[in-house]
Amino acid sequence: MIDLTLDADSLERGIKRARERGIVIPTFAQMRNPGLVPENVRGKLSTIGLWDVEPLNLFRITWKNQPVASGGGFGQVNYVEFPSSLTGVPARILALVGKWFPTGAHKVGAAFGCLVPRLVTGKFDPTRQKAVWPSTGNYCRGGAYDSALLGCQSIAILPEGMSRERFDWLSKIAGEVIATPGTESNVKEIFDKCWELRRSGEDLMIFNQFEEFGNYLWHYDVTGRAMQEVLEKELGPRDAYRGVVLTTGSAGTIACGDFLKQLFPSSKIGAGEAEQCPTLLENGFGSHRIEGIGDKHVPWIHNVRNTDLVIDLDDNVIVNVARLFNEPAGRTYLVKQGVPEALVNNLDLLGFSGIANLSMAIKFARYYELGENDVVLTVLTDSMELYQSRLAEMREERGPYEEINAAADFARYLHGLTTDNMLELRYTDRRRIHNLKYFTWVEQQGRTYEEIMAQWHQSDYWTSIPEQVAQIDALIESFNESTGVLAKL
Repeated sequence: MIDLTLDADSLERGIKRARERGIVIPTFAQMRNPGLVPENVRGKLSTIGLWDVEPLNLFRITWKNQPVASGGGFGQVNYVEFPSSLTGVPARILALVGKWFPTGAHKVGAAFGCLVPRLVTGKFDPTRQKAVWPSTGNYCRGGAYDSALLGCQSIAILPEGMSRERFDWLSKIAGEVIATPGTESNVKEIFDKCWELRRSGEDLMIFNQFEEFGNYLWHYDVTGRAMQEVLEKELGPRDAYRGVVLTTGSAGTIACGDFLKQLFPSSKIGAGEAEQCPTLLENGFGSHRIEGIGDKHVPWIHNVRNTDLVIDLDDNVIVNVARLFNEPAGRTYLVKQGVPEALVNNLDLLGFSGIANLSMAIKFARYYELGENDVVLTVLTDSMELYQSRLAEMREERGPYEEINAAADFARYLHGLTTDNMLELRYTDRRRIHNLKYFTWVEQQGRTYEEIMAQWHQSDYWTSIPEQVAQIDALIESFNESTGVLAKL
C-alpha cells in the first residue's frame, strides 16, 4: 500500500512552492481521460512543445496526446497494429506507442505515480529534499523531467553504458547525473549508489522504480485502461484477446496485465527478459544490449503469482531488427515484402525495448498457435530517437547495411523467430521466481520477511493497491484547490 497519511508542515511548503511556480497537478482520472482536463489548460497547451519544461505539460502524461511535437491537443490512445506481412504470424499484434509522451517515453507516467502521492501528502518536501531517480534509462529521465515541472531538484542515476542521447538530455534537465559502473544488467550497482547517497546525510528521497508501488499503480490504472479502450475499439465479434507481453524492466508496465485479467480472466501475461541474462527463466545472470529492461533480480512490485509465462529474447534479434527497421535498405526491402509503406515509414516508433516487446508478441503467438482472430497487446516504451548513436556505432562496426543484410535479418529475426527459451509457468515456477525477491529485497534492500510472504499468500495484497486511486485523486484536487493556481489560469 502507498502511505497516504498527511504531513501538514511539509504539505504546506509544497503547496506554497506550487503556488509560486504556477503548478497544477493532473488527477489519474484526467490522465485516463484528457477530456476532463480544464479548457483553460487545454488552450494554453496549444502553444507548448511536447518536451518543453513547462508545468502544464504534466497534463500531457497520458497515452492520448495528439502525435505532434508541439501544440497538440488530445485524441484517442496512440497505438499501432503490426500486420502478418511483418511479423510472420496471423495473430493481430497491437502496441501502445510511448513516443508521444513528454521525454518520448511512457516512464514519465511511472515517475509521476511515484512522486505525486508523496508530494500531495507532504511526505516529500520539494523545498528541502532532492528527488533521486535510480534507473536503467527512461525512468530517471521521466523522474528528472517531472521533478523539473514540479519545482524540485533531482538526481538521476543510470549505468554509464547507456545510450549517449540519455546522458546528453539529462545533463540539461537533472540537477545531477550519476553514471554507475556497467550497462543494462548492472542494477545492483544502481542500488549500491542509492545506499551510498542515503549514508551521505543529504536530505534526499529515493524513488526506486523497482519497489515503488506508485509505478505499479500508474500502469494498472492508466496503461491498463488505455489498453481496454484499444480492445473495445478493435475486437470484432469473432476476435478474442489472448494476452499482453512485456519485458519486465521494473515490472511497472506489466501491472496493466493485472488490470486486463480482471476483465479477461483467461488472458495471459508474458514477462520478457534477455536470453543473455536469464534470471526469470533459470535464475541466471549476464549482460546484454536491450536497453531499458533491467535484470539480475526480480522487482519488488512484480506480481509474479499472476504471470503466466517467461519469454527470453536473444539480444542479437533486437539490435539487428533495429537496423532492418531504420536503415534505408531495410525499409526498402520490407516494402518489397509487402509490408505497408505507411507502417514502414513509422518503424522508428520502436526503440530497443519496443522491438523486444514485438519479438515477444511474435513468440507468444507462435507458442499458442494463435490465428487471425486472436489479439495480443504490448507497448512501445520509447522510439529510435533515443538510439541514433547506437545505429551510428553499428554502421561503424559492421559497415553499410544492404539488401542482403535486410533479407537475412527479416528471414531470421522476424519470420524465423522460434519458441525456444520460453517457459509456461506452473505454480512451483512462479513460486521459484517470487522467492528470488528474498535475496535482493530482504537481504540487501531492507524489506521484511513478513511482507514478502504477504505478497505471495495474502489474497488482497495486490488488489488493495488500485483501490487507492480515488483517494490519491482527492488529495490532488485538494492540493490544487489550496494553491489557487488553476483558478487564475
